[in-house]
Amino acid sequence: MYLKNLSLLNYKNISEGNFEFDSKINCFVGKNGIGKTNVLDAIYHLSYGKSYFNPLAIQNIKHGEEFFVIDGTFEKNDRSEQIVCSLKKGQKKVLKRNGKAYDKFSEHIGFIPLVIISPSDNDLIMEGSETRRKFIDSVISQLDPTYLQELISYQKVIAQRNALLKYFALNHTFDKETLGIYNEQLTALGHSVFEKRKKFLADFIPIFNAHHHAITSSAENISLVYQSQLHEQTLDKLLEENLQRDRVLQYTSVGIHKDDLSFEIDEHPIKKFGSQGQQKSFLIALKLAQFDFMKKQSGVLPILLFDDIFDKLDETRVSKIVQMVNDKVFGQIFISDTHPERTEEIVKSTHQSYRIFTL
Repeated sequence: MYLKNLSLLNYKNISEGNFEFDSKINCFVGKNGIGKTNVLDAIYHLSYGKSYFNPLAIQNIKHGEEFFVIDGTFEKNDRSEQIVCSLKKGQKKVLKRNGKAYDKFSEHIGFIPLVIISPSDNDLIMEGSETRRKFIDSVISQLDPTYLQELISYQKVIAQRNALLKYFALNHTFDKETLGIYNEQLTALGHSVFEKRKKFLADFIPIFNAHHHAITSSAENISLVYQSQLHEQTLDKLLEENLQRDRVLQYTSVGIHKDDLSFEIDEHPIKKFGSQGQQKSFLIALKLAQFDFMKKQSGVLPILLFDDIFDKLDETRVSKIVQMVNDKVFGQIFISDTHPERTEEIVKSTHQSYRIFTL
């Protein structure tokens, strides 16, 4: 699978752009702030139906304009697939495949497997548990549409249960029967999501460990640890035990929406005890493991986006990773960099076809 061409209109700081891509390596070079990352984000947008860097859709429209359009043609399973994503101010975003609009964006997730490696991945280490849950959910959702629907349903029920708890507090009342209905729904959905997350991480962690070892060639004691209240107790029991607490707080304090993925080095948080270099290697291994996992599960080589990769790794390690194209580990890759000569030297060494776009 690969992206053949891309057209942009009023996307972020790009008024208009048209690109014809190589099926192997494509590089965007130029100074910071001219739109290299925005082109990569547009490609990401066609896969996930949203921006990687700015979740507020309207802020992706070029300043002073009324709409944006991203139009890409992919080659997948010997078929041409046109994906168009557009947004006009005051209207809903539209995502189309071969001219037909999706009723739900979730129906598109997983159709264009894609992994991005970016300096902003550092948020996975520095930010709260929600960021790491989103990472887990994003990978599983690309391969299991049922999981995504269960997750959406779970979040809706949580919102309804929280609204009911607020209603109880405001009106000095309590209805155990109605609350019980929400508890039953949460228990069924939460258990399914928990089991799928647990299975995913059991498969994913060995792949991550192998990549980390290959990147660092060291014996650092690193680990990913899945933290969930459901390891110790079923969700129905947790909801029952925390009922009084939830009534006081007026929200649901237990469940899979509190899960986390702990990033550790020597059994301590890498956020506090890992050097910058150790954190970068950890994140690269995490994303390469995501790529491998998605490739194995889907049978398709995901598209790989490297945004400002030299910000994360030295040239030797970048060369190592790009050389993996030769071993058919990767399919089509996109690279952004501020130094044209450095980029060209590395991609030439792969002896693969490539295109360099100067922005």
